[in-house]
Amino acid sequence: MTRTYNIALIGTGYIGKTHAIAYQGVNVVFPETPRLVRKLVIDINEEAGRTFANQFGFEGFSTNWRDAITRTDIDIVAIATPNYLHAEMAIAALEHGKHVYCEKPLAVTVEDAAAMAAAAALYPGRTLVGYNYLCNPIVQLAKQLISEGRIGKPLFFRGVNDEDYMADPQTPHSWRCERHKAGPGTLGDLATHLISMSEFLMGEITDVSGHLYTAHTTRPSPSDVEVQLPVENDDIVSMVVSYKSGARGELSSSRIAWGRKNRLAFEIHGERGSILFDQERLNELELYSSGGPAHSNGFQKILAGPAHEPYGAFIKSTGHQLGFNDLKIIEVRNLLVGLESESRSYPAFEDALRVEQVINSVLRSADAGQSVNI
Repeated sequence: MTRTYNIALIGTGYIGKTHAIAYQGVNVVFPETPRLVRKLVIDINEEAGRTFANQFGFEGFSTNWRDAITRTDIDIVAIATPNYLHAEMAIAALEHGKHVYCEKPLAVTVEDAAAMAAAAALYPGRTLVGYNYLCNPIVQLAKQLISEGRIGKPLFFRGVNDEDYMADPQTPHSWRCERHKAGPGTLGDLATHLISMSEFLMGEITDVSGHLYTAHTTRPSPSDVEVQLPVENDDIVSMVVSYKSGARGELSSSRIAWGRKNRLAFEIHGERGSILFDQERLNELELYSSGGPAHSNGFQKILAGPAHEPYGAFIKSTGHQLGFNDLKIIEVRNLLVGLESESRSYPAFEDALRVEQVINSVLRSADAGQSVNI
């Protein structure tokens, strides 16, 4: 008999809504997975919590996040809050025997991330971190092509992750500009996806030389545009990295890149070919294989389709395309399958700690003005 898991969601903002949509859809798209019951949603605003619960079919709501931790009928605690709240909530949930599904980045500091990973190792609850871009069937295909040797030994990774949500200097100040709440800026919000993608495809980063830049050092207060508040973290980050395999990489990210909406793009150069990907076209992958006839050799465009599981669970025709929320549904499926099979989901807290260690090394490198080991 398929097991049922009761989930409590903490946070009803942008990413909280994405979670709720995935909870609604996972058993429809993947009917063979364990049943997920939307038991409880938490928001500090009572009216917001009530409205969200009604909209997305949660059985109840609360303004106290500890209700998700202490209630005995809750199996999974999902954390979709600002970054600085992750550590306390996740550790408390693990201490109470819950499974924890936490959004990225894992924590504000590498010390908090290490404490979360230690708690995950100590207590029986399983963990998953919301790097849902890794769930893209096309990204999984890139991993498969590398493993099959289609481009030979990977030699170089070049990646960018650019958006423009803070490109306007008049965009109001928010918690994302505060170091104690957000941690690093672009490095912790956008480049964290790029780092996780890079290590997923290329293996562990062993050393890094990083540079940070804050272009807009103040932003208007959301309550009074005449008042300027300091921006305490980075707008732009760039880094040169080495991998355990001996390969090299260049990674950069910006939150002030006008015209870029969600450009997580990479190219991987191997001994016998290359792979290109751009998430603004997330259902496409380009593959170049050397050795073909010179007059016709070039990049082959591969469109996501039923041959790239689990695309076919959503739609049976190539080229009809998956979207961001679909990747979240796949991620929730992976969580439930991992719990049912008692196998380790990826990325768990210990995997996400690796990303935080790279981030910390970028910060140390930028401060020291030299390359540092991870």
